[in-house]
Amino acid sequence: MVVTEGFSGNIALKAAEGTARQLGQYLKHEMNRTWVRRLGYVLARGAFRALGNKMDPRKSNGGVFLGLNGIVIKSHGGTDAEGFAYAVDLGYDMVRHELLAKIGHSLTRHHSEAVPARAVGGAAS
Repeated sequence: MVVTEGFSGNIALKAAEGTARQLGQYLKHEMNRTWVRRLGYVLARGAFRALGNKMDPRKSNGGVFLGLNGIVIKSHGGTDAEGFAYAVDLGYDMVRHELLAKIGHSLTRHHSEAVPARAVGGAAS
């Protein structure tokens, strides 16, 4: 997870997606160069399929806006129906698990720990 403001977060996201897509293209190209590599691909295709599913940007679709009085998920503009459904599921899970209340409670607790206790009855000199 990365916490950032929108502009630099979008740059990081696009760079990561582009790098993953390019590595996938390089791997596909190399796996098709010889018959031995093609055979290796056939034997390992289950692993490649699992890796592809883990790297599918639709399955991690949606950036969460924090600091608002509600749940806001920003879906990627170029996603399809499956990617949008993952973003909706993310919002649903956030509501179901009461994420806003948990964040508020955590911030209140950390704020009270960070504020130094004042001396009782002491006069400032």
